[in-house]
Amino acid sequence: MSNENRSPGTTRRIEVPAGAGSVRLDRFLAESGALPSRAFGQKLIREGRVFVGGAAARASRKLAPGEIVTIEIPPPEPLGLLPEAIPLDVRYEDDALLVVNKPAGLVVHPGAGVRSGTLVHALLARCGALSDAGEPFRPGIVHRLDKDTSGLLVAAKTREAHLALARAIERREVERLYLAVVWGSLPSEGTIRAPIGRSARDRKKMAVTEKGRAAVSRFALRERFLYACLAEVALESGRTHQIRVHLAHAGHPVFGDPTYGGRQKALSGLSGERRRLAERALAAIDRQALHAWKLRFRHPGDGREMAFEADPPEDMARLVEALRGETGRRSDGLPGRPSREGERT
Repeated sequence: MSNENRSPGTTRRIEVPAGAGSVRLDRFLAESGALPSRAFGQKLIREGRVFVGGAAARASRKLAPGEIVTIEIPPPEPLGLLPEAIPLDVRYEDDALLVVNKPAGLVVHPGAGVRSGTLVHALLARCGALSDAGEPFRPGIVHRLDKDTSGLLVAAKTREAHLALARAIERREVERLYLAVVWGSLPSEGTIRAPIGRSARDRKKMAVTEKGRAAVSRFALRERFLYACLAEVALESGRTHQIRVHLAHAGHPVFGDPTYGGRQKALSGLSGERRRLAERALAAIDRQALHAWKLRFRHPGDGREMAFEADPPEDMARLVEALRGETGRRSDGLPGRPSREGERT
């Protein structure tokens, strides 16, 4: 991109700290907290907006302590997004951010084939304005949930809050806990460390691949059923479809997940009475049984601890009740307590 065609924006300068050693430019940007995401930093590098020593630098450029990295951040592009009055389950809101309990079926932001009816459109209708720190069609979106994953998500209203929350996620200072019903029987606890990248066979899917980015998921067993179990999963990284890909890679796909082997493929491994029971249980849910049920972080403004819980929605609760019924176990309810702070609007 030529300088003549470059739009004016803001400029940031970051000094590579002493003791940093030799580090790639793209990794340095991702870990600096100066930008909302690794992808945004890579985009700026590709556009020739990142300089070292006055010259536009490549992503692979090795940095040395004391060098100055200059970043040109273009002004936000016109969104072209129209607010839509979509009901939201808002659990907390202030001038900097809000926490939403997203229903399954709601796409988080516009993308390929999706131009309306997203969480972003709903947030614009509620807030009027969101942070412009991220990509143009993802205003305010600090982290995402898949369309058919339900649960808690934090969005930023201001640039300062957005950058601070993104930095906290990068530093693993944000706790995100999920509940998942998975096929088979997991150990009592464990950690899955496997890099995730785009699938070579199907570009719409993700996969464990040596060329992927590092990804870590921790799980703890909550309850065993006849042919499935309920687990709590914690993210140490935030790759696309991470939990679904990791659990499928471990041989325990998320129950009901058609993309990663959690429906017909898993069902084919059963026979007789268990297959009949599993077919009936699958009828209780038409999505992956995955719910973001706990979210904990420090407020980017005053540093106070923010903690939220959201019960799994009705379809996932029905599924767990059905699985418990097959074992003859008396129900004691799903983990999680309704938030007293929440309001439905």
